[in-house]
Amino acid sequence: MKRLVLLCCAVLWSGAPVLPAHAGGPVDCRLDFNLSGWSLFYKTSSGTGTVSCDNGQRMSVTLDTKGGGLSFGKSRIDNGVGEFSGVRDISEVIGHYATAEAHAGAVRSSKAQVVSKGDISLALAGTGEGWDVGVAFGRFTISR
Repeated sequence: MKRLVLLCCAVLWSGAPVLPAHAGGPVDCRLDFNLSGWSLFYKTSSGTGTVSCDNGQRMSVTLDTKGGGLSFGKSRIDNGVGEFSGVRDISEVIGHYATAEAHAGAVRSSKAQVVSKGDISLALAGTGEGWDVGVAFGRFTISR
């Protein structure tokens, strides 16, 4: 017991935080991105973006989507926006998200989609150019 009291006093005296930084409440994070790709049964897209959170955290990311289904086309999204929910620290946005979508567009098109990874959801929206039609399932990946 005496050792526990001494350890607690040492931690408090050193100024080290008792709880990890991500132990706080939810953080509002946003993804600004550009994405382009193609599909012919197999669907793939890649791009870049920036995640910024209301607690001041900011991170440049790369985006990659892969999937398959009955899908045909080529498209590009410029100045897309994503809103995360369920995030406590910016590092939690990194990883693989499950996707399912139905899409159709020609020349100027819009897209909205929600992807999820455990308790974290990401609502994506954007406009761009291209043509596409179909149904696809797959994975949306965010990496550093």
